[in-house]
Amino acid sequence: MFVKANILIQKHVIFAYYSFKKTLLPQNMLRKPLFALMLLALVSFALPAHAQKVIKPKPKASPLCMASFLGDDVYLKVTYGQPSKNGREIFGALVPYNKIWRTGANEATEFTTTKDIKFDKKTLKAGTYTLFSIPDEKKWTVIFNSTVGQWGAYKYEESKATNVLQVEVPVEIGEDEYEGFTIQFEQSKKGADMVLLWDKTRIAVPITFIKK
Repeated sequence: MFVKANILIQKHVIFAYYSFKKTLLPQNMLRKPLFALMLLALVSFALPAHAQKVIKPKPKASPLCMASFLGDDVYLKVTYGQPSKNGREIFGALVPYNKIWRTGANEATEFTTTKDIKFDKKTLKAGTYTLFSIPDEKKWTVIFNSTVGQWGAYKYEESKATNVLQVEVPVEIGEDEYEGFTIQFEQSKKGADMVLLWDKTRIAVPITFIKK
């Protein structure tokens, strides 16, 4: 409709120009550069504009997700890629046991805390860390690494020297089944639990807030 309307306007402008030329304008005026530019601008204004192209982002197989928690002046945030089960067997198969895992998909998962916190009496300084894990059938090892911006766990051996803290947590098998890998925070008496969920596996990593 917009294009048709502009074409109609253009026709009326051209018709008006020739009528104006024949009836009112001296021939020498049409030859003047200023008048020609004004007329050109009028015709150009009536021309249909180029249709804008809408650029849509390509959907990711594993979308970027975020979990956050605010409590006692401490802000926690985890950013991770969320893979889906898609009928596959997960732990011990797609995610092998006793091997380093990026704790998600695509870029390695990142964990941020604005204040010093504790994991099993071990202090983690305020900052942003790469979050790796080593899944096992009965327990997981959760690792905080100070080298950020990593892709997956492909260069873990090179960055292993920058591990700053690791903690072991037991595996729980729940009744609910999570299609997509999910990280969430749950408030606890001492602070919060960072909970990792996929399939029927549940890993709760206890975080203690340090009181002044």
